[in-house]
Amino acid sequence: MSSFLSSPPPAKMPTPTAPPKSVEVEVENQNVDQTQTPLPPPPGYGVTGILRRWRHEDMLKRGSLGLRVLGFLFSLLAFIIMASNKHGRGRNFDEYEEYRYALAIAILSTLYTGLQSWRQIHEMSTGKEIISGRNSAVIDFFGDQITAYLLISAASSAIPRTNRMREGADNSFTDSSAACISMEFLAFFILASSAMLSAYKLAKQTNL
Repeated sequence: MSSFLSSPPPAKMPTPTAPPKSVEVEVENQNVDQTQTPLPPPPGYGVTGILRRWRHEDMLKRGSLGLRVLGFLFSLLAFIIMASNKHGRGRNFDEYEEYRYALAIAILSTLYTGLQSWRQIHEMSTGKEIISGRNSAVIDFFGDQITAYLLISAASSAIPRTNRMREGADNSFTDSSAACISMEFLAFFILASSAMLSAYKLAKQTNL
């Protein structure tokens, strides 16, 4: 009896505490996330985005082809006009270095724009690339710029000679020379515009 009274009282059980509020908030957030609808995909993805990119690329290809065809026509006209510019002694294009240079650049521009136009028409009709995308963009970019520079150089070099000859006599020879110069200027503006499109396509290829 005395031992029972002298024994120490039993230890008190710890009082249960409520779980921290942060756990409850996380559980609620998980439940809310599961019930929320998924966000729509960002623009540029999905069927609509793919179709939009296809249309954009098709417009670029058609625009580039149109500029190249125009450049080919103007270069060909410059070549034909200057090559047929022979009207007797002193009025033959091959007697003047400036006109020979203008003819050579017209031939080069005709070949370049003609080959580029043929390549693009072939690729658009068959769907097969003759040159890979990045290599094609590099060739277009540098080819357009170099040809445009040569055209403006040839036209500019022929202008002083034509002006001096027109001061003495304005005849069919000087008129043909002026017409060739005008065609090369137009071909220059066309290829300069094509070079800007080629730069845009090259930038897109670089970012991919």
